[in-house]
Amino acid sequence: MKKGFFITFEGNDGAGKTTIALACKERLEQAGIDVIYTREPGGSKIAEQIRNILLDPQNKEMDARTEAILYAAARRQHLMDIVAPALEQGKVVLCDRFLDSSLAYQGVGRDLGIEAIEQLNHFAIHNLMPDQTIFLSVNEEIANQRMHQRGELNRLDQEKDEFHRKVRQGYEILLKRDPKRIKKIDASRSIEEVSNDAMEVIQKIIYG
Repeated sequence: MKKGFFITFEGNDGAGKTTIALACKERLEQAGIDVIYTREPGGSKIAEQIRNILLDPQNKEMDARTEAILYAAARRQHLMDIVAPALEQGKVVLCDRFLDSSLAYQGVGRDLGIEAIEQLNHFAIHNLMPDQTIFLSVNEEIANQRMHQRGELNRLDQEKDEFHRKVRQGYEILLKRDPKRIKKIDASRSIEEVSNDAMEVIQKIIYG
């Protein structure tokens, strides 16, 4: 039985998920909250090894279903190694990406279907869903600009614009399906403004 709070950050590549999640972590720590930051794919030893396979630009021939299965496998290992133990200890877990990424990227972006990806991942996560998901929204121009500012692009970063547009459509579907859990924030503004809004969402979950 989990005792902590599980909060995930979602958005297209370049939305600023890592930056905002880490800013929120720092502010929660300053408030005396026991909090950890982690990421997907990866976050633990085995999951990070799977991440390297998934994001390696040399693996362009990877089959879409293989990709989806590897994401689910990394997610399961990460949950067992990091997320579930932290929640059991009563910590706040801030996670950069989770199930919604697979639904948007593989379900819609790869045309595998949201329901099929849900079924695959429900076996992996065993009903452990986030208490709250913060969706950071930026337009395509800003996202592309930020992605290229990061330097070297991974395998998914290098996908065609059409793929990233489909991922955007996938997230819009998810926002409409689960508006209570997924809160949309305009991430085109300053780090302080975006993190202020994200903290407001997080505090409502923690303090009620």
